[in-house]
Amino acid sequence: MSIENEGVKHMKKLETIDGETLMSKPLQPLNFVVDTLISQGLHILAGSPKVGKSWLALWLAVTVAKGEPVWGLPVKQGTTLYLCLEDSQLRIQNRLFDVTEDAPPNVHFCTESRILGDGLVEQMEQFLGEHLDTVLVIIDTLQMIRNAGYDNTYANDYRDLSALKKLADAHGIAILLIHHLRKEKADDVFNRISGTTAISGAVDASFTLVEEQRGSGRARLSCIGRDIEYRELELHRNADNVWEVTADSYQQPELLGDRIIFLLSELLCDCPKFIGTPTELAQRIDPDGKEGVTPKNVSRKILQSVAALNEMGITAVVRRSNGRRLIELHRADSAGNAGAGKIVPVDPVTV
Repeated sequence: MSIENEGVKHMKKLETIDGETLMSKPLQPLNFVVDTLISQGLHILAGSPKVGKSWLALWLAVTVAKGEPVWGLPVKQGTTLYLCLEDSQLRIQNRLFDVTEDAPPNVHFCTESRILGDGLVEQMEQFLGEHLDTVLVIIDTLQMIRNAGYDNTYANDYRDLSALKKLADAHGIAILLIHHLRKEKADDVFNRISGTTAISGAVDASFTLVEEQRGSGRARLSCIGRDIEYRELELHRNADNVWEVTADSYQQPELLGDRIIFLLSELLCDCPKFIGTPTELAQRIDPDGKEGVTPKNVSRKILQSVAALNEMGITAVVRRSNGRRLIELHRADSAGNAGAGKIVPVDPVTV
């Protein structure tokens, strides 16, 4: 046998999952550091020089560390790391006194680091190993962690960002890169992100901060990504250099998901169990169709909310029988689980 054939023989087999199994498999929903906006993964925030990107980055690092809402959106509180590589500790201290009255001990700042391909990933791995509750790392700016001698080719851009993407995914954190926009105008603002298209292709989400007029203190944050809806936020920079939201194009689709959980909990209050197809369940909890419940969205919500349903005293199983997908819902007391307590539906519309 040739060396080439021997190598193929010992090559790891592709691990696949068929569609039928995948659509019946409970999966954890994606973790968001800032709900509906910044998920775990790699992201880029690009803007013109001096537009206020670093002020926004600093405020995000502090706010998430405190566990306070970002523009009214819930956050996943945890340790944050801000690599402010174009600033000094004095400048960061001065800015901290603007954006907050008290910086928490779990927000960390670093003004010097190694670069990609020369120790940066290892430095970040060490920090993450020492701070296991880290949720957000901000790198300001991308150019500061790249080899100055590299050409900005597609291959180089993709290689550098892939290393950070792999790190973010491995630790389940969000990494936000601060970057620049080209001066040239474009019909699509995301085409103004400096570098090749590999940058937009490698990240999970792209954000652009474009000021309405230089020095106006008003800007638009445009957002697009694999796991978020396209949205535009109109921002105003207040006297403390904090960007406040004045308008948001986003329509809350998650409200429907939360509403489905409420309707399921109501159903199980009246009967101990339900066994039926997704279509039958959708018709049962939304008989007149006013809620917008469909077989597809009710199946997905159940599969991605098994843990949340368990906490409410509801067990959920999705299985196939005679070629049909069936959903089984049991009230915990009916399944013989003691101590589940009474199911109390909480309507997201009224909270």
